[in-house]
Amino acid sequence: MARRYKILLVDDEPINIQVLSSTLKDKYEIISALSGGEAIRLVKEQQPDLIILDVMMPGLSGYDVCRSIKSDPSFADIPVIFLTALDTPEGAGQGLQAGAIDYLTKPVDLYILKLRVQNHLELKERNDLVKEQRDLLSRQKDELEAALARVRQLEGIIPICSYCKKIRDDQNSWQQLESYISQHSEAMFSHGMCPDCFEEQMEVIRKMK
Repeated sequence: MARRYKILLVDDEPINIQVLSSTLKDKYEIISALSGGEAIRLVKEQQPDLIILDVMMPGLSGYDVCRSIKSDPSFADIPVIFLTALDTPEGAGQGLQAGAIDYLTKPVDLYILKLRVQNHLELKERNDLVKEQRDLLSRQKDELEAALARVRQLEGIIPICSYCKKIRDDQNSWQQLESYISQHSEAMFSHGMCPDCFEEQMEVIRKMK
């Protein structure tokens, strides 16, 4: 089943929210905010996949909201589309500088809006996949380096007693061979008896009879 993306609509005019919601709700999950402060709260609580944001609102402007969202690494990747009546090059430039991915003006062609939303969500999905693959490679690299570090701990010259076969560690203490290896690797031991030792023990037993 295809994922149902979540879109946050932010506009201080409820009628604008209603129009956008009716246009997008068949394909997306819709949440809405009537102020900049409420929008920032919902971003943190709901973590939407895309935000459609008005510019001119009482209190925090859309620019303020966008900058706030983009300044938080947890939400900076959420695409923001400005949808506003502010139809000036300066306004568009300020919106894009704030971190928005798109800038549309009212009244908007709803068909074009739906296509823009779809394209930006598809782009986000691809970017998220690349990020996941990059994070996976980073974790695998860390695991490999840790494994190599464990292997390197058993490389080089290891001082061993030629009589009791104990090993001298970095603190100049002597340890049993199996204890040293267990501490410096993930090796596990199963105990048995080689033929020579078996014969030796049997000879001891025979002498005791």
